[in-house]
Amino acid sequence: MKRVNRRKFLGMAALSTGAVMIPSSCITTDGTKEGETSLHGFSEPSKNIKIKGNYDVIVCGGGPAGIAAAISAARGGAKTLLVELGGCLGGVWTSSLLTFIFDFDKPGITEEIKERLVQLNAKRNTTKNNFVYSPEPMKLLLEEMCAEAGVEFLLHTRVTAAYLDKNRLSTMITESKSGREAWNAKIFIDTTGDGDLGALAGNGWDIGHGGDTCPCQPMTLNALAVVKDVGALEKYLSFYNTEEASMKEHVKASKAFKKEIKRAGIKPSYGDPTLFPVKDNLVMLMVNHEYNIKAIDAAEVTKATVEARSEIHHISRELNKLGGPWENFQLVASADQIGIRDGRRLHGRFTVTKEDLVKGARYEDAVTRPKFGVDIHAPDQETNDKQTILRGGIVMKPYDIPLRALIAKDVDGLMMAGRCISGDFIAHASYRVTGNAVAMGEAAGAVAAIASQSNRLPQEVAWEEAEEWLETSRKSISKNS
Repeated sequence: MKRVNRRKFLGMAALSTGAVMIPSSCITTDGTKEGETSLHGFSEPSKNIKIKGNYDVIVCGGGPAGIAAAISAARGGAKTLLVELGGCLGGVWTSSLLTFIFDFDKPGITEEIKERLVQLNAKRNTTKNNFVYSPEPMKLLLEEMCAEAGVEFLLHTRVTAAYLDKNRLSTMITESKSGREAWNAKIFIDTTGDGDLGALAGNGWDIGHGGDTCPCQPMTLNALAVVKDVGALEKYLSFYNTEEASMKEHVKASKAFKKEIKRAGIKPSYGDPTLFPVKDNLVMLMVNHEYNIKAIDAAEVTKATVEARSEIHHISRELNKLGGPWENFQLVASADQIGIRDGRRLHGRFTVTKEDLVKGARYEDAVTRPKFGVDIHAPDQETNDKQTILRGGIVMKPYDIPLRALIAKDVDGLMMAGRCISGDFIAHASYRVTGNAVAMGEAAGAVAAIASQSNRLPQEVAWEEAEEWLETSRKSISKNS
């Protein structure tokens, strides 16, 4: 969508009465009147949309990066709104039933989440920084953490338009059961995963290996199942024995599980099908890949979701027929949202590249240091049959993500956190995991809070200032917990 300068709105005077005039988003050039259809398109009538709220910080996307950004901003004293498309907070953790967390060795909100999951008896200890969790308690926990921090949040709400005042993002439009609503903020943070807000605002972006086309990493639809006796499936379960929780044991379990699927007469689309033990006899099933799907094409994502769900049900039924330890294998739920690895990467004031990973780059404005290796899932079935996970042809060293990669290049007042930050295809395949997303979100929220309350842009806030505030905040939270 082409960005629109808000000063050119026909109804600017309406702002003083709590409404904004939204111009047509599809205007024909053949003289068609508003509300009429031509060969060129439909000319949508302009509408006066009420300004629903004015905030210091608005965060779009309630996944791991989004909840951290919103909590951090609110703790920093900013009036904060978090907008989420789904019916719960957590994104890939909850709507996509991820159940396994990587690279969770960061200070701050990551530590809080780990501690509180333990209190809820919802964390299965594996290693210190990688662990299995129960998705349903995670939903409750994130809602409680946001409420405690003073974050206002909306579920079932999609951002559909963004408008600029000169070059600064000032207003976004959402759609929900409440209709179209307008929201103002001093600073916006895009944590949608696919860079939806940044793209609507007109910020540049890339997908896949660059530009706006795939090939992209495949998608996976996870599912939960219950089994008769989880102990009888021990050799097929990744990270079942917490004392031996290692990638070597994971690979061994995955290969054994794949043999069972093949014994059931099925060749899975994912070369490393995995069973994670969640809690008691509840397990997570990760068995499919949907190849070369563009995350921003609704028709493609719909087709991928339907095909993935069909494969999951087929595998579950056939495993059940094997009997033995698979007797009464019962699929409980497939994810609401298919897991997307590869969406838009918004252009920022710095781009994290493959070279940063090779040299283990260090930056003064580093907001986090990823340690998770390059994890590129095979782009097609043929490659998957030979080598499921690719490493980008490099040996990765832990590297810094600078604050500049979280600040939009083309639009002022816009930040991003999570997998839609500014980076290339190889770097993205490392930093995209959720431990890094939380750390980035926490940093972005702190900077946004400071910027919004001091009438500065994010690029005008020194990282040392935000880092100092974060350290003080973390000490306070730790003392009171």
